[in-house]
Amino acid sequence: MSKRIGLYPRVRVEGGGNGTVSQAGAVLLVETVRKCGLDTAISTALAPWRKPRTVHDPGKILLDVALGVALGGDCLADVAMLRAEPDVFGPVASDPTVSRLIDALAAAGPKALTAIRSARAEVRSQVWELAGASSPAADGSVIVDIDGVLVLAHSEKQDATATWKKTFGHHPLVAFVDHGQAGSGEPVAALLRPGNAGSNTASDHIETTQLALAQLPKHLRRGRKTLIRTDSAGGTHAFLDWLSRRGRWLSYSVGMTITDAIHQAVLKIPKKAWTPAHDADGTERPGAWVAEITGAPDLSTWPKGMRLIVRKERPHPGAQLRFTDLDGLRLTCFATNTHRGQLADLELRHRRRARCEDRIRNARDTGLRNLPLHDTAQNRIWLEIVQIALDLLAWMPMLALTAETRRWEPKRLRLRLFSAAAQLVTTGRRRRLRFTARWPWTVVITRAIQRLVALPNPG
Repeated sequence: MSKRIGLYPRVRVEGGGNGTVSQAGAVLLVETVRKCGLDTAISTALAPWRKPRTVHDPGKILLDVALGVALGGDCLADVAMLRAEPDVFGPVASDPTVSRLIDALAAAGPKALTAIRSARAEVRSQVWELAGASSPAADGSVIVDIDGVLVLAHSEKQDATATWKKTFGHHPLVAFVDHGQAGSGEPVAALLRPGNAGSNTASDHIETTQLALAQLPKHLRRGRKTLIRTDSAGGTHAFLDWLSRRGRWLSYSVGMTITDAIHQAVLKIPKKAWTPAHDADGTERPGAWVAEITGAPDLSTWPKGMRLIVRKERPHPGAQLRFTDLDGLRLTCFATNTHRGQLADLELRHRRRARCEDRIRNARDTGLRNLPLHDTAQNRIWLEIVQIALDLLAWMPMLALTAETRRWEPKRLRLRLFSAAAQLVTTGRRRRLRFTARWPWTVVITRAIQRLVALPNPG
């Protein structure tokens, strides 16, 4: 009788096998690209950079890199994951070819960025139409969250400087469309800035908002149906004036710094004016209250119709209070030009801006943890690649997944769906991917593919 050693079975390992596809679950992303027409749109947009008699289409190269990032890659060389599986991803360019395209697009500057962004905006409108009731604008309105993110640099890169957190790197501004509780979110802007860029620079917030609005369907690029949400970094005169300008009329919900004037106004609020705040599910939150102080501080220099709403709550265990906090209660404040709705509902809407932190965390897991290239122009192209990858990671669940699976974040999608291997079977001139029945999420993969295949083809 042979004695078993260890807790796991022992298997022999050897190379040279064939007929099996690794990362086969990525076919979900490939089918999403096909159904939303992103491949055609990017190829058309980058046609000016296609040289005569070239083998690889520039749009296909860029999409291959984006797919590699969506699968967990963090540099251009990780496109090798796709190159190893031509039956699923088709011919993939070599590393030198990929590098040459990135250099060419970086040298083109704003022209290349505009081409890529225009293609993404065109496809986004089509995806939202395909999604129907699952679209983030299904009710005719949309919410755009803007926030800054620190990207560390571990080597000398262009525009990498000391940051306000005493680290070293870059400080881009990013914007995401909120999908609400039913989904995740998708990127609509990423403005690359040096590490020492200010958190509350109004011109950068304006430029980021302009880039974000350009990604939305035309009917949502102005008007009260589009809400811009930021933290207190966006609470500047110039930014709110720009949002409220005649002809633009955007809605906003922007955090405000607790100044001495606001603090004094809070002290004058009568006890009966405070109303209970709401939890995420809409129920009353114990130990938290909201009130409006629009009439107390002088708002004559601020945009007309601006409201100031404050919240006080018992601090969480371990939270550090500030000198502006009141009687041991933490104070926060935000400004909005929304006139309808209960104070607690408006405050809850603003507090849901915290979802943007989740989007940033997911972006860090999808190519934004570091900028792999040296020049700023190259890293601007990298940010566009990261956004395409995040688009696909948002669009695929929106179109193909339901219920709890639609809320899966990139890490879980990679672990449970994309990493699944499959057997490649060729019958009757057709190739089929056969996932093992033992994989717990094979049914999720196959049903998602069925939903994608059932969607109408673009054009």
